[in-house]
Amino acid sequence: MSDARPTAIVADDEPRLADALVERLRTAWPELVIAGVAANGPEALALIDAESPDVAFLDIRMPGLTGIEVARASGRDVHVVFVTAFDHYAVEAFERDAVDYLLKPVTEERLADTVARLKRRLSAGAPGPELAHALATLARLAPSLGNGTAGGANRLAWIRASVGAQVRLIPVDEVCYFQANDKYTSVFTADTEALIRTPLKELAMQLDPEQFWQVHRGTIVNLDAVSGVLREDAERQFIMLKNRQEKLPISRQFTHLFKQM
Repeated sequence: MSDARPTAIVADDEPRLADALVERLRTAWPELVIAGVAANGPEALALIDAESPDVAFLDIRMPGLTGIEVARASGRDVHVVFVTAFDHYAVEAFERDAVDYLLKPVTEERLADTVARLKRRLSAGAPGPELAHALATLARLAPSLGNGTAGGANRLAWIRASVGAQVRLIPVDEVCYFQANDKYTSVFTADTEALIRTPLKELAMQLDPEQFWQVHRGTIVNLDAVSGVLREDAERQFIMLKNRQEKLPISRQFTHLFKQM
């Protein structure tokens, strides 16, 4: 850690609890700079992108994106502290002490312990690869915490994608289709093409299978974006989209999905 004062953001959809945590942090860690307070998951992710804080205090249950989703999308440069009311999830997920947690209501004693650990971790540098493992463990242990995902089943609700030099948060419902593209996956909305690093195979496991169908080895389509199917002959069929001009080929192994169209 450099001589610069450490920075943090706080994210909680309950303003009273967020304010209380900020006040306690000012007492327990006077040199810490609170760079911002977010009221939901997308705001938290935007704050992390804008402020590049050293620490993010994330409520697990938040609208838009859960704290787990924010932590996974933000990368490994921020030290994560989850704020949760779910003791059994937290204890199991953080056995290896890879990331810290605070139980609601936050006590002064627990916060002091957390601050001491954070200071040691900041001195050691960026979080290690064990952070990703801990986040994956928490996601498996607590699927019912997925407020920001479809049906509470830990489905993706937002995509953090590159559009030119910018990084945008794209609601999954606005995606027309995903397409494998070398080392990246292209994300097509009605008026935008963006790129993400998540492989198509991994992405398929995070999407709602009732809304997103794989129609080709390299293509997953949002059924809400489909206007119909064009059958050029017995061998060639194509997806027609409501808001885009291109036709998406359907592999023979997937043609049975569209027999009723």
